[in-house]
Amino acid sequence: MKKIILLLSLTAFSASASVIDHLGLQMYSLRVTAKEKEMNAALDQAKDFGFKYIEGGAPQKGTTIEQAKADLASRGLKMVSAGFGYEKLSSDLAGCVEQAKELGVEFVMISWIPHEGDTFTEAQAEKAVKDFNKWGAAFKAAGIQLVYHPHGYEFKPRPDGSTLFDVIAQGTKADVFNFEMDVFWATHGGQDPVKLLTKYPDRFKMMHVKDIRKGAPTGIYTGHAPETDDVPVGTGQVDWPTLLRKAQEVGVKWYFIEDESPTPLKNIPESVAYLKSLGI
Repeated sequence: MKKIILLLSLTAFSASASVIDHLGLQMYSLRVTAKEKEMNAALDQAKDFGFKYIEGGAPQKGTTIEQAKADLASRGLKMVSAGFGYEKLSSDLAGCVEQAKELGVEFVMISWIPHEGDTFTEAQAEKAVKDFNKWGAAFKAAGIQLVYHPHGYEFKPRPDGSTLFDVIAQGTKADVFNFEMDVFWATHGGQDPVKLLTKYPDRFKMMHVKDIRKGAPTGIYTGHAPETDDVPVGTGQVDWPTLLRKAQEVGVKWYFIEDESPTPLKNIPESVAYLKSLGI
């Protein structure tokens, strides 16, 4: 009996740890298709690429949640995570929680903390901590995990060597609030993604799998970069085998390819092929 239980446990762990089995597409990658041909064309493209999971957002204007869910289901797609804006959460938290419940998502992601220009301040980080803890508790009560997606401006060093990301990570409560790592923006912001996962194990629940061009400058705290610095996964600066094994070790659950380059229809299949070749 013990052998059977151990075998089942190992099998379950292996399935949950597989990057390919938990690989999805961040639909921003197909923003041009969605804009030119409407969202359903982008969903068709995601399906054609072979994806089963996506990270998306609220339905387009004029589309009900019921219709949006039907559009996903008819293509065999599941929205695991949905992005919500900081301002919307500030003004209508209850409405956002209800919408996320109706969408049936597992995660809600915030991708930007409002700030002026390229200056993100300690006061803004501390306010975000309070907001994130409050909002995270509301989503947890609905069975949903709230996460924040850093964009690099949070990693600017403070006089003591820490960063404003440290302020956010150490001030938020892990039982109600966690993070989604964007590998491109972490690297762009001067971080080693492996070391970041090591420093905050169990805090990163999802990952944007996105590479940065070899030779592209890093240690930049703007949250902005040329689109051409985004390259197919496996062709840039990132040591993906080491990073993905560390991600498995610390419990990253979902991996979303996000392509912000000018050529996503070319890059996305190349990225998928590379990830499959790793066998991780």
